[in-house]
Amino acid sequence: MKTAVQRTTAKRPINLLLSEEIVDRAQRLTDDLSATVDGLLSDFVARREAANLSRRQQAMMVAEAWNRFESEHGSFADEYATL
Repeated sequence: MKTAVQRTTAKRPINLLLSEEIVDRAQRLTDDLSATVDGLLSDFVARREAANLSRRQQAMMVAEAWNRFESEHGSFADEYATL
């Protein structure tokens, strides 16, 4: 029989201001509210970090495309430069 490997990470107490009603309802739905909130927060962070990475990658691709365009065709402002 396989034994479950449980990963332990450092935990610390924090203060959150949460709606009393939603906390009461959530406590009725889970035996471990801290673990539930920790899991939800972990999912949120992972999704947000992935979205940020995607936006940065997209911005880099746009910048590279503009740089290629500028090297091939010059800058739009070149014909208006007064220097």
